[in-house]
Amino acid sequence: MAWTLRALRALALLAGFYLISGAVLALLVGIDVLIVIGVFEGGHAAWALVKLLAFSLALTIPIVQGMFALRVRRRRHDPEPWLAVTEDEQPELWAEIRQVAQLTGTRPPHRVVLTGDVNAGVTERTWMLGLIPGRRRIHVGVPLLVGLTRPRLRAVLAHEMGHYSNRDTRLAGITMRGRDAILRTIDALRKGAEGGSASQAFMVRMYLRYARLYMRVSQAVARRQEVAADLVAARTAGRDSTAGALREIPLLHAAFGFYVERYACVGWDAELLPPVGEFYGGFRHLLADPGREDELAVLRAELPEEEHSLYDSHPPIAERVRQIEALPEDGVADDPHAPGALTLLHDPTAVLAALESVTLVGESADMRHLEWGELVHTAARAACDRAAEPLRSATAAEGASADLAGVLDVIDAGRLWTSLADRLPKSAEAARATGRAAREFTRPAVRNGLAALVRVELADTGRGRWELSWSTTPQQSLSADVAEAIGPALDAAVADLPDTAPLRALLTVRPDSAGAGSTSPVALPAPTKN
Repeated sequence: MAWTLRALRALALLAGFYLISGAVLALLVGIDVLIVIGVFEGGHAAWALVKLLAFSLALTIPIVQGMFALRVRRRRHDPEPWLAVTEDEQPELWAEIRQVAQLTGTRPPHRVVLTGDVNAGVTERTWMLGLIPGRRRIHVGVPLLVGLTRPRLRAVLAHEMGHYSNRDTRLAGITMRGRDAILRTIDALRKGAEGGSASQAFMVRMYLRYARLYMRVSQAVARRQEVAADLVAARTAGRDSTAGALREIPLLHAAFGFYVERYACVGWDAELLPPVGEFYGGFRHLLADPGREDELAVLRAELPEEEHSLYDSHPPIAERVRQIEALPEDGVADDPHAPGALTLLHDPTAVLAALESVTLVGESADMRHLEWGELVHTAARAACDRAAEPLRSATAAEGASADLAGVLDVIDAGRLWTSLADRLPKSAEAARATGRAAREFTRPAVRNGLAALVRVELADTGRGRWELSWSTTPQQSLSADVAEAIGPALDAAVADLPDTAPLRALLTVRPDSAGAGSTSPVALPAPTKN
């Protein structure tokens, strides 16, 4: 009965679009008939008829296009990269999915695919606008396998299967296609309204109002479906594991985005990638690092604050967690130290490598893979090279060699503040400044460029290698005396009366085994809405 009511509601929304469009078309046809009759009976010029009919067509065509697109055209997406795995290849993962399907009272999917997203989802190739069921495919994001335990992954899978058992996916075709048709119509009318037609602007506003109603009603249904699917997950995997999964997924979204930016893509500009299989698999190192433990615990406990909107497809994650945690005790404890979901995969290293081969395409396909330590060092050195480029170019324009020695020679020649600094890129405000103000604007740029050149020099002479850390930024390992002296030496070189002697002396210091440079930890971002 509940599914029947949802289906009737979806069909009513769909019919509403047709009724509005049909009424508008009937009105326009009636107006066109009156125009034709009036032109001929009144003896008006033919060009007036053409002009008036063209105006009518400008309103009619977008509406007909929207209705036609709904009836015979499917919404098209760019093909999503994924890795399909068969039951023979991954028997444990398939067995888990089949068991969850049985427990939730629905048939299992026909296909299982792995993706690089922090997400899981289900699609069903239905017929007759979703009213007739078809083949199903489940998407499982590898970051979830890396970051969740088996019980929590079971909760995620049960949530997705819960949509099957509640027959929610059967209505997706109607809802999505109706929304697609409305948006197509609005977009076409907006383009026509750019010419200033008041009638077209009115039509846009009318369809926008219906689109808002359509979205509010359909998204309210979607939110209730999410809550119902959460309850299915709790019955299948246990209350605590379901709540744990809901708490973990926003954290994984934030942490994985951070990992990709700061680690997996650290060498992107230098056309470098992590070891094969580690673009996704390396995420486990970040999650397991003791230096991140407290930070992850805080993010796990503090659910993201979200502004509730009537157009949201999901209730706020904090609300969903509270509803699950308020359920009666079911005797199924959640063990955060249970085996990781990645253990469901046979030969995970090979699977992760295969996923990379289908997701890292285009420019990334030809990038070199380096071991983590070499990747971090090479990428950090390349970043310093790029940071030093403006100062190198300015030094070359001074007629000196475009390297550290050339910069120091120009400074010693007294040309730092008379000409070298003026050649560096400046903001509009800095370009207008003169005297001491101009110097203060450019001093940080000079110092940063000089620091980058010094660090490259230390790396190339074996006195400063960048080291991988999963809890802080990459650290350039420096001898104790160099680490202590480098800041004051740079300050002296860019002072009002520059002195390069401390920096030249520092560059002659030979490495020892004492100490290393330090950096500040970089915090993970706050969890975001799932």
